[in-house]
Amino acid sequence: MQLAACFFLGCGIFLASGYNSFSKSMETIGKKQYQVQHGSCSYTFLLPETDNCRSSTPYVSNAVQRDAPLDYDDSVQRLQLLENIMENNTQWLMKVLNQTTRLELQLLEHSLSTNKLERQISDQTNEITKLQEKNSFLEKRVLEMEDKHTLQLKSIKDEKDQLQVLVSRQNSIIEELEKQLATATVNNSVLQKQQHDLMETVHNLLTMISTPNSKNNFIAKEEQISFKDCAEAFKSGLTTSGIYTLTVSNTAQEKKAYCDMETGGGGWTVIQRREDGSVDFHRTWKEYKMGFGDPAGEYWLGNEFVSQLTNQKRYVLKIHLKDWEGNEAYSLYDHFSLASEELKYRIYLKGLTGTAGKISSISQPGNDFSTKDADNDKCICKCSQMLTGGWWFDACGPSNLNGMYYPLRQNNNKFNGIKWYYWKGSGYSLKATTMMIRPADF
Repeated sequence: MQLAACFFLGCGIFLASGYNSFSKSMETIGKKQYQVQHGSCSYTFLLPETDNCRSSTPYVSNAVQRDAPLDYDDSVQRLQLLENIMENNTQWLMKVLNQTTRLELQLLEHSLSTNKLERQISDQTNEITKLQEKNSFLEKRVLEMEDKHTLQLKSIKDEKDQLQVLVSRQNSIIEELEKQLATATVNNSVLQKQQHDLMETVHNLLTMISTPNSKNNFIAKEEQISFKDCAEAFKSGLTTSGIYTLTVSNTAQEKKAYCDMETGGGGWTVIQRREDGSVDFHRTWKEYKMGFGDPAGEYWLGNEFVSQLTNQKRYVLKIHLKDWEGNEAYSLYDHFSLASEELKYRIYLKGLTGTAGKISSISQPGNDFSTKDADNDKCICKCSQMLTGGWWFDACGPSNLNGMYYPLRQNNNKFNGIKWYYWKGSGYSLKATTMMIRPADF
């Protein structure tokens, strides 16, 4: 009798224990089915019936001789052996099923992860597509803007070139007009001087033939009468502004000076005047000592004469300034004097008032006078040579009324011009200046 245990997997897997020849004979003998359900799979076991086993051809194992007669006990033992084998196979099968279940779960998890990854990839692909479309749009816009800006830059460059040509032409016209103005200014100064001389001559002639009736109508001829200063002339009855002859007391030295008999009550002796640039003020020590220029126009009265005059009694100094915009200002010092030549004509000033700055533009305390050939300032740079003109420089200082004369539109950003810092700043060159003195007790 042959015995066998057969089983089938509901998942489509077929397994058998026993000999291969027994599987063929199982088709012709009776079978009893045992079904087991495990998860998504079902398993069916086929066991032979007892009767069929008895009538079937006896099964002979390798351990029993094939020709020996089989009794019932041997059949039972063999059946028991077959059942043990089947039980072992069943246990092995359960292990396989457990392993299969774990693999299925891993496969399911892997499938879920794969689906999630595919969705993420799909989303990222869509995002990349959108970004590519947006980038393409932006690139197109950038190209359009570049073309537009290129056209604008070309247009601006063309306008700049046209403006440069126009400015160049205007500069040429302005330079020509400034030359003409300078020539006209010089000619006007000459005409004014001639007119002043003519009026003075006529006035002197009228004085010679007239009889003085009152003190205020008396005009002295310069050759006949001289005064210590213009205040003395004013008090003597001479109230007309003009050129007078002055003589320092106890000396025979005479000086021609312009007397302002109108400003602030009159009696002012003008010691410096700038108005048109007709006189060069970049002079030597000796020239500033003795004086130079024309009292009817631009001139410097002379340091020696002013020093002797201001050391006799107390004098005040008034500095009158004009800019190129029609504005005027002044600085008034209640006490003014110049030291002797041995002390380098050092300036002394006290008591500032006026509209040309609350701070004195002449450095305090007093400084020595410097010229291009006599450097007495407090700077190693030689201020007189650098700024031009003679002045009481400190370390080149905030003022220089004897600097280079610059005409209109050329007077800005001029470090060496006619400067009064606390009114117009360091780079503004003034149009006109007047320095005049009179006794403090006038």
